[in-house]
Amino acid sequence: MAEIEVPPYFLCPITLQTMKDPVTIATGITYDRESIEKWMFVKKNNTCPVTKQILLDTETTPNITLRRVIQSWCTLHASDEIQRLPTPKALVTKTELVKLLNEAKSPQTQIQSLRKLKSVASLNQTNQRCLESVGAPEFLASLIVTKTIESRCAEVSEHLSELNKACDEALSLLYTLQLSEAGLKSIAKEELIESLTTVMQSGSYESRAYAIMLLKSILEVADPNQLINLKPEFFIELTQILNDQISNKASKAAFKVLISVLPWGRNRVKAGEAGLVNVLIDLLLDSCSDKRANEMMLIVLDFICQCAEGRSELLKHGAGLAIVSKKILRISKVASERAVRILHSVCKFSGTPAVLQEMLQIGVVAKLCLVVQVDCGLKTKERAKEMLKLNAKAWRNSPCVPNNLFS
Repeated sequence: MAEIEVPPYFLCPITLQTMKDPVTIATGITYDRESIEKWMFVKKNNTCPVTKQILLDTETTPNITLRRVIQSWCTLHASDEIQRLPTPKALVTKTELVKLLNEAKSPQTQIQSLRKLKSVASLNQTNQRCLESVGAPEFLASLIVTKTIESRCAEVSEHLSELNKACDEALSLLYTLQLSEAGLKSIAKEELIESLTTVMQSGSYESRAYAIMLLKSILEVADPNQLINLKPEFFIELTQILNDQISNKASKAAFKVLISVLPWGRNRVKAGEAGLVNVLIDLLLDSCSDKRANEMMLIVLDFICQCAEGRSELLKHGAGLAIVSKKILRISKVASERAVRILHSVCKFSGTPAVLQEMLQIGVVAKLCLVVQVDCGLKTKERAKEMLKLNAKAWRNSPCVPNNLFS
């Protein structure tokens, strides 16, 4: 059967696939709704993909005429097994969304309304942005804070269950909205961070995953002052999230949260006291094949080992030094650099004779000798050389160290 040629103006300029829901943007170019919304709202682009013009307005207008032409063409070619495209659902108006939000404020209709709102938000990014513009993020954040405070005081299990259910629905909807930077900044308050910490402690697996992924997004835009005074409970719950391995997505979100907060204040000390070092070492020992996960674990461990408490926890773990050394030259340049930084911190600030002897016995010194001889980054090589020079007296007589390295 001869191949059917699809008219080029039926194709979305982004995906080059037949448009299911053609919409026109401010530059006059028509795209498939799903593709252009992903371009603007998920990938955070502010230009037209075709003309490269700056988009001052992200409103989209349905191209009903073109959609009907595409549907008619599909009907004409039905005998060639081309399916007619269904008519997209009508967009929800702001008035309807405001009504649903008001209904969500009533205890009697709250859960049902929150579920309806989630269903609406799941349809497309236009609905998500519309919900954001009518104040949904602020309302949902306030609801989560209120419900977590009430749940701490609740004594009747049935009432507690209803509170948790409402909080779970609000949390799920807030995550579904995929908020813009402005939307995230509007809810980046200390009370919400504390409430999300509470959810990580006592919520369901799904709610705990939503909480950590929301925290990741919020802390990316939060004021640095909010990152300095994080409570010890915050790090305890993050450690538990990683220990429980809820999902890869939740674990990676937890790593990103830690990477964003550990440089601030006494957060490294709090993370060390929360038992995070032991959990990270155990995760590294599980021979995880995910390159990015290994890199993030070593980045976090490097941050914590910049404080005495972190190095102490690393050295207490029987496999601490060995697993860090093992990751050098096996994962990536980033992983090797971080692993060498960790060993450098240990050598420089915690290098007792017993520690140096252990490094020699478990092969850390041999690995450092290898690092200085291969291509693994200039800074990494320099750190390895510095460690060998610094401890030349303790390691000189080892058969695994070539004499020329100390010359």
